[in-house]
Amino acid sequence: MKGWSLRDRTLEVRLINKTLCGASRTIYGMTQSTAGALAGKTALVTGGAKRVGAAICRRLHAQGANLMVHHRASVDEARALQRALNAQRADSVALIQADLLTGASLPDLVKTTVMQFGGLDILVNNASSFFATPIGEITDKAWDDLIGTNLKAPLFLSQAAAAELRKRHGCIVNIVDIHAELPMKNYVVYTVAKGGLLALTRSLARELGPDVRVNGVAPGTILWPDDDAWSDELSRQRIVNQTALKRAGEPDDIAKAVEFLVAAAPYVTGQVIAVDGGRSITL
Repeated sequence: MKGWSLRDRTLEVRLINKTLCGASRTIYGMTQSTAGALAGKTALVTGGAKRVGAAICRRLHAQGANLMVHHRASVDEARALQRALNAQRADSVALIQADLLTGASLPDLVKTTVMQFGGLDILVNNASSFFATPIGEITDKAWDDLIGTNLKAPLFLSQAAAAELRKRHGCIVNIVDIHAELPMKNYVVYTVAKGGLLALTRSLARELGPDVRVNGVAPGTILWPDDDAWSDELSRQRIVNQTALKRAGEPDDIAKAVEFLVAAAPYVTGQVIAVDGGRSITL
């Protein structure tokens, strides 16, 4: 307005917070910093003790979120991560150990998180099994493991968390895979499971909207699997050369995409972002 000082104008700029997993919007063309965008929020991250899961935990924690870090057998890694993050912000990280193949334990993950931190705003379904299942060698055990960790657990954990997430206008992020749509030879059951997770992401977005946003991140070449089948350097380089960027990614590339969907994308739901260096457009 005419006659107003710059200070007056600045004081009149109002930031309107629409708290969808800590996301914020602005008016008058001003942009609010995302630093601390998740302060007061709580995230449950499955498989959060190491690799990509740990990177997601660190990034959400850096934005102010409290964390319930799930792990199955990575006790040492989980405790080390907890110590490191609690040293930055006391009592902000708790651990829970559970086998996601035991369906009865899934509601307890949600209940324990709510009891520890007073609520649940963010669910990241990251835990995953990954191994080959060529035709002729597929067993019931392999099916139960791969479908259980990659599809069944995310479904039933999301269902268990739905009421709390609706109440707090929360969100879900599923870690999918570019191979949900680009099958790898000899990985039949894994491909089926991740394809189901992709479909689940979109279906849950419809089921839980408008109160809960549901999205996914589909990694490409980020970290090599631990088994010997992926240890050959020539095979690795061939895969890297299939990317448009001609390099492998880092766990934090996935974590940044999760952070975006959680903290800065209030009008995004039902989407799966490929973080693959362009590999999905070259295959």
